[in-house]
Amino acid sequence: MTDVVGLVLAAGAGDRFGGPKSLARTPDGEPWVARAVRVLLAGGCDAAVVVLGAGADEAEPLVPPEATVVRAAHWRSGMGASLAEGIAALPEADAALISLVDLPGMPPAVVERVLERGVQREALVRAAYDDRPGHPVLLGRDHWDGFREALHGDEGGRRYLELHDVAWVECSDLYDGEDVDRR
Repeated sequence: MTDVVGLVLAAGAGDRFGGPKSLARTPDGEPWVARAVRVLLAGGCDAAVVVLGAGADEAEPLVPPEATVVRAAHWRSGMGASLAEGIAALPEADAALISLVDLPGMPPAVVERVLERGVQREALVRAAYDDRPGHPVLLGRDHWDGFREALHGDEGGRRYLELHDVAWVECSDLYDGEDVDRR
């Protein structure tokens, strides 16, 4: 059994960005989706799953072969639907580390720090940046069903996390935590 699986959300249309972020690349040409997988694995995840939606046919070849691709059938319904489909497709593991494709500057050290809090079935840990909640989020398996049931439309897991005792891990010394919404 896998201890922790990384889950990369890359299904959105990227309206503010001008297209699917799953197709974006760093200035040196590395696909964001490949970078996200690499960061999760380098930071300590045992496996990686990438959720694709908009632009999936073009994005899937950009996903490294060591990651599993899940195509979110209901991605147009919003992040909540894509996240729910991704969680439903996870392999047996003690925990999932949820991240976003639009964090190309996040270093593996952030993943390491969040995982240091303990990969356990009851874990609920979130990276924070200057006392603001961010990603990645470590979700122990005991939370998967309840978390998935709380997802609706374009709202991710924020509400579930607000209602539960989440351990915040300050990471602002490693990264600014900002997602990239505009080119």
